Amino acid sequence: MADRDLRTEQELATIRAWLSETYGIEATLSPLPGEHDLNYRVSASDGREFLLKLHADGGADELDMQVAVLEHLAAKASDLPISRAVRNRAGAVTGRIELRGPRTARLLSWLPGDIWAKAPLRDDASATSLGRLLAGLDRNLEDFVHSGAKRLYGWDIGRADMHRKHIELIGAAEKRASVDAVLDRFTSVVLPRMATCPMQVIHNDANDYNVLLDEQGNVSGLLDFGDMVETFRVIEVAVASAYALIGSRDPVATIAALAGGYQQVNRLSETEIELVFDLVMTRYAVSMCMAAKQIRDNPDNTYLLVSQDDVWRELSRLQGENRSIAIARIRDACGLAPIPQASAVVRWLEKNAHDFAPIVRPENARPKVAVFDFSAAGSEAAQWASLDAAEAEARIMAQIGSEHAAFGIGLYGEDRGVYRGDTYETSIEGARRSVHLGVDIFAPAGEPVCAPFAGKVAFIHDDAVAYGFGPTVLLEHEIEGGVRFWTLYGHLSRQCVARLSEGQLVEKGEAFAAFGTAGENGNWAPHLHFQIVTDHLGLGGRMHGVGVGDQWQVWREVSPDPSVVLGLSVPVSVIVPRDKAFLVRERHRRIGRSLSIAYSAAPLKIVGGEGAHLIDEDGTRWLDMVNNVCHVGHCHPRVVKAAQAQMGKLNTNSRYLHDTLVEYSRRLAAQFPDPLNVCFFVNSGSEANDLAIRLARAYTGNRDIITVDHAYHGHLSSLIDVSPYKFAGKGGEGQAAHVKVAEMPDLYRGRYRYGDADAGRKYAGDVRNQVAALAADGRRPALFFSEGILGTGGQLSLPHGYLREAYAHVRAAGGLCLADEVQVGFGRVGSHMWAHELQGVTPDIVTMGKPIGNGHPMAAVVTTEAIAASFANGMEYFNTFGGNPVSAEIGLAVLDVIRDERLMHHCRVVGDRLMDGARVLANKHPIIGDVRGHGLFNGIELVRDRETLEPAARELDFVIAEMKRKHRILLSSEGPHHNVLKVKPPAPFSVEDCDRFLNALDETLGRLSV
Repeated sequence: MADRDLRTEQELATIRAWLSETYGIEATLSPLPGEHDLNYRVSASDGREFLLKLHADGGADELDMQVAVLEHLAAKASDLPISRAVRNRAGAVTGRIELRGPRTARLLSWLPGDIWAKAPLRDDASATSLGRLLAGLDRNLEDFVHSGAKRLYGWDIGRADMHRKHIELIGAAEKRASVDAVLDRFTSVVLPRMATCPMQVIHNDANDYNVLLDEQGNVSGLLDFGDMVETFRVIEVAVASAYALIGSRDPVATIAALAGGYQQVNRLSETEIELVFDLVMTRYAVSMCMAAKQIRDNPDNTYLLVSQDDVWRELSRLQGENRSIAIARIRDACGLAPIPQASAVVRWLEKNAHDFAPIVRPENARPKVAVFDFSAAGSEAAQWASLDAAEAEARIMAQIGSEHAAFGIGLYGEDRGVYRGDTYETSIEGARRSVHLGVDIFAPAGEPVCAPFAGKVAFIHDDAVAYGFGPTVLLEHEIEGGVRFWTLYGHLSRQCVARLSEGQLVEKGEAFAAFGTAGENGNWAPHLHFQIVTDHLGLGGRMHGVGVGDQWQVWREVSPDPSVVLGLSVPVSVIVPRDKAFLVRERHRRIGRSLSIAYSAAPLKIVGGEGAHLIDEDGTRWLDMVNNVCHVGHCHPRVVKAAQAQMGKLNTNSRYLHDTLVEYSRRLAAQFPDPLNVCFFVNSGSEANDLAIRLARAYTGNRDIITVDHAYHGHLSSLIDVSPYKFAGKGGEGQAAHVKVAEMPDLYRGRYRYGDADAGRKYAGDVRNQVAALAADGRRPALFFSEGILGTGGQLSLPHGYLREAYAHVRAAGGLCLADEVQVGFGRVGSHMWAHELQGVTPDIVTMGKPIGNGHPMAAVVTTEAIAASFANGMEYFNTFGGNPVSAEIGLAVLDVIRDERLMHHCRVVGDRLMDGARVLANKHPIIGDVRGHGLFNGIELVRDRETLEPAARELDFVIAEMKRKHRILLSSEGPHHNVLKVKPPAPFSVEDCDRFLNALDETLGRLSV
């Protein structure tokens, strides 16, 4: 032992001296493990870290390949987290050293992180990040060519068939059989399909000791290019997956996550994606063959036996998976349809549904049905679970009878708790098949079952176990393009099924089976389980009737919603709830990514609302301080009742006469002084502002618009043009020729500030300047846009007299003036119904949206008779949904609630309390630079220095995140510098809510100071 320690110290001294001479680095060394090379961590005296690799002579071509690939990647992909070669004093990336013989030395940059095998945090997100890294690597290796990569290499699983001769060396018969099955499939199925796949040089060894993870579990580095080989590209994904899934709860999910990450950066072909699962097992089979050979050649190497434990365990787990489902899950993760033919089947069903025959009770063209709730979350779940088959049958038949229904229905997509026994277990710990893949039809035993369309008997099975299907039949159907699918009929009469034979033709409408009794159908109350099957997963008659909830996007493709076949008058399916990660993924796939997600780092799944609170999937109540849309409170019962009542009577367009529309227009116009007495109804604030531009141009004959800097007035093209917040920002196209931008009147950080009694006139002077600029070009304004309080500007209260002066300049030039009340209207400012009234002005046009319908999509424009008359120029104006009876009833209800609950006064009282409290906090926390607003439309601006007004945007991000995380209060930022805390809660926001917010803000700012 002493001799070995002395030899080690002597070797380290040799290396230190060599480093000093060759690189000018004084360092300490730490030996690292390595299969072929001597590896050392080099800690330089100046704090830098390196990896030193000492390669024994031999395999010069392979070593040159490793050197060349780092040079290649240094030139093409400097951003990849891989080791970089460090040049010595002579400018070379390699050197020679004598240590246990002559060696080639390479000094590489050190990569931070924990190796995958020992990282405290690793999950499927880690696998996704690994897939992305490997994809980026492979994209940059597409044009890399080296003779060393063209080797015949045992670890190239693209040549796995070479290892079949070593199967006999594997000791256990069970293991030999498994490996033989994997390699037989590789040779007969995988390799022929893989022949069409792209080939290139790949890393080929992203194992759990070559991959580094950071503290968040994301990949931070990839080591060791010694196993590179030119082979099929998809093998990169398979090899990495084989290691990433070791010890994971759900191995297929890990493979899918890694492949999906790869696909995001470097697209795989459909064939490659479908081969990944088999190739992962192939990697394990090759590993077991090579280990068996090495043990034969070196029987004392017990480490090889231990290292194979993981390999055998994971191979066994994967062989226990259903291959079709595994491939479908990987396809789904890569953005492909899980079951390729499923969409064609659904389209055929929808196209031909009018011609289907009833499955039961054909004498009833439109049968009345009783709908049952068997869901685990249902109010009667415990009662259903406690009943035996006879009791359940009696209860079901009693309800069918009391409702005078033809039969009963159990729903597709229900997550049920009634499935007992091992039959419903999966290979994933804690995951059971519990989501219903078909529709249950309840009727007495012996009820005939008819084929909805022609087919042939494909499979007959009788599992004859408790809680199983009992006698089951699958009919096969073939449609255009040779696509086949099946309809499954479970819980049948054994006597009827005995008369059927596989291959037997069944005509449309033919009664080919009957409901079985509880004694023969798996011990269930008599019913038919009807299911569409696009892929029987190789199970045939043993096809599953329930799927896994966390994999629902796959199972619903395997067995689509059968509502289309049944054609009943009630819904027979439910939406399966999914977790937040899946919903984010689906939003990104199916909804434009430009639609942002609130709190994207930790998004909320909101399922309910009440008053000033939102309620998430777990029942947690979140104080909503940013939702001025639900102005009178989330789900206000008076508004909900009005909508439901009218929706149950009529909803049509406004071309027909209806009392509610006329009454609502009268009530809304009464909120404004003369001459604002004509209403136009639309569906959004954007539509309202777009219509306002058309009105102004029709009346004035002018086209140019004046807007306030950093304003936002809507998402239509015409409104992006008048929204500097958009056109001057990221992705914007700049200022349009017909738009002039007036200076934003900011009393806190603008040119004219608090204390300047003439600031309003001075800021309005820039509106005059814009009018003059138009006049210099022989043009005049059509419309001046402004809010009564500037929202996207940072919740800015306008200086006294600003709108009065600005309106005067515009009107003198023949233009009109618009008050955009989409954000701030309907009493939110507390002292007035409309924010423009704070300025003592009467606009020519007022636009409204958001709070007008308390979340219902409606909006309005109010203007004068003269302006409205100019628009009636022969071109009819019509808006299909604007002013429909349901919207009108909702609008009336909102006005009633504002009036009857004294919400305008409430906004003033609570808003004053909030701003007074925030100003008290400003005395305690210097980061609060300004508190401003009216009623419940407020801004709290954070600055790092009250003299320089340096914006504290990063600090505000912390405040918003912590108010959510610790206090369950939802807030947002605003302003050109994103440093203004935006406050605009639903109007029922209470005194208690206000105090809760102030206390939470105080606590959070206190931690920020520390």
